[in-house]
Amino acid sequence: MGEQWGQTDGSLTEQWTRVRARLRSDVGDAAYNSWLKPLTLGDFNAGRLRVAVPTRFMRDWIEQNYGPRLGELWADENDGVKSVEIIVEPTQTIIQPAGAPPRQPLVQRIESEAAPRSANGGGVAATTSGEGGDPSLEDVRAIIDERFKFSNFVVGRSNELAHAAARRVGESKTVPFNPLFLYGGVGLGKTHLMHAIAWHITEREPKRRVLYMSAEKFMYQFIRALRYRTIMDFKEQFRSVDVLMIDDIQFIAGKDSTQEEFFHTFNALVDQNRQIIVSADKSPSDLEGMEERLKSRLGCGLVADIHPTDYELRLGILLAKAEHVGADIPDKVLEFLAHKITSNVRELEGALNRIVAHATLVGRAVTLETTQDVLHDLLRANDRRVTIEEIQKRVAEHFNIRLADMHSARRARAVARPRQVAMYLAKQLTSRSLPEIGRKFGGRDHTTVMHAVKKVEELRSTDVGFNEDVELLRRMLEI
Repeated sequence: MGEQWGQTDGSLTEQWTRVRARLRSDVGDAAYNSWLKPLTLGDFNAGRLRVAVPTRFMRDWIEQNYGPRLGELWADENDGVKSVEIIVEPTQTIIQPAGAPPRQPLVQRIESEAAPRSANGGGVAATTSGEGGDPSLEDVRAIIDERFKFSNFVVGRSNELAHAAARRVGESKTVPFNPLFLYGGVGLGKTHLMHAIAWHITEREPKRRVLYMSAEKFMYQFIRALRYRTIMDFKEQFRSVDVLMIDDIQFIAGKDSTQEEFFHTFNALVDQNRQIIVSADKSPSDLEGMEERLKSRLGCGLVADIHPTDYELRLGILLAKAEHVGADIPDKVLEFLAHKITSNVRELEGALNRIVAHATLVGRAVTLETTQDVLHDLLRANDRRVTIEEIQKRVAEHFNIRLADMHSARRARAVARPRQVAMYLAKQLTSRSLPEIGRKFGGRDHTTVMHAVKKVEELRSTDVGFNEDVELLRRMLEI
């Protein structure tokens, strides 16, 4: 017969209350609420005490991280406790909030609200776990677009580091750097590389569990788990994957509870040597509204910047796109577009699609003249875009300093303040990254640009005259 376990008595319950209080004091409220609060007192017999948790994942984590401390605290409270065993009791009663639906398996709950679909069948779910995948992940994944693969990503100087890093992660069976953090402006290829990594991993190793989703979806799932008290399902779901990919992490800036949960998810996966890939529109250190400890974690792996495209890369992208759609576009038209549309790749591809659609629907050959006519609004908008050189010249004239002072090392306030204003306007009125702006101001570091932007913002909020100067310069540059 199996061993009979005795029931816990009142004194043990009181001791357990004190143990929990000391645990909370030791680890802090955040870790306690995430991991230790679900612990319940089990049975005690022959010097062995059992405490229960609802999932195997929690049991393994607590044993590894808090097991010894739990044993020490119990030994202090009761010298009859020789060992503490953490067991799994998945059938614990869950108290439902008023009005909540019956507690179903996670896949059914999510499926009933938002079953993802692939547009025109052109994508797959970025979650795999052997045949059929892991059902606990299937309904939180985003659709991976089959158009976005490494084979059709055009590489240039502005994105070669990000591309090489993405390929290394996609091809490696180990974790080369954790996390991989990709950042850059809108439409420069971050999402393309994220999709390409997911495709490459799932094609080469179908059994690896890859989860790709937006930061917005992560927050939605977290809030939903809190609302229906299924937070342990949420934790086990996200911390059981082999590769976690979160797009546009800047979305959770200022959302403290979501950041807290992502922070613990991040640490859990790193401790298990699982790969994390994150994208954002700014570098980790520049993400405003993000906790410092999370910024530190995000920047501890490889941070790869995707710069705005240069002419050669834009032309290469247009040539590849035209070949892909089978369109016969004259070289002079492609060269014209590469010169004129400099903002981002998405806008560039959109312009080419408009030209091809016009030629197909109207039946007119693609010429430079028809291109200018079809894209007149887009070309006019790009013509109005301000350059950093123009900003420097206008600011220097306004504050009566030499243009050369924009690049000099002089730190006198009469020179430094106008230089900071020019950096601020460059950040506001151009699509250039902080490192690029810094290079335009005498090879300064991106942190100098970030400091300048913050300083100007502070002065604008406190100095009415200064604010009017900056606003006047902005209006003059935008005309």
